[in-house]
Amino acid sequence: MKQVDIYTDGSCLGNPGPGGWAAILRGRSTGQERELSGGYARTTNNRMEIMGVLEALKTLKEPCLVDLYSDSQYVCNAIRKGWLVSWRNNNWRKADKKPVKNRDLWEALFPLLKTHQVSLHWLRGHNGHPENERCDVLARTQAGRRDLADDPGMTDAD
Repeated sequence: MKQVDIYTDGSCLGNPGPGGWAAILRGRSTGQERELSGGYARTTNNRMEIMGVLEALKTLKEPCLVDLYSDSQYVCNAIRKGWLVSWRNNNWRKADKKPVKNRDLWEALFPLLKTHQVSLHWLRGHNGHPENERCDVLARTQAGRRDLADDPGMTDAD
């Protein structure tokens, strides 16, 4: 299996507000690198954090061994602590029986986490990590664009 390092970040100027996501993918054996980013005029920070991970994993053409680096405790905890599996098993309801926010993104992410062998690593944001800082710049740049559409998955509950 190919080994890939992925760094992600999300940003929102207001919450909700204009937001951006970013990812850097780096092949461990080849050193090849690719930057991805996008954004929406109205979204939330958590949606953008998930989008960075989702869009990065969607670009992989075959199952890979992935070391995923994120500064989002929301994303890391949902995956590492099994929240995502529990939510899915409980018909996308949390332990308090309330609907899971960002269900559309979690549902899209779930099969990708089964396709790839993902090891999650939490990074402290804005702490000088070069790839995390680069993702932050890319995500904030996207959030600042004036030609963005609203996030189609946003609901009033988000």
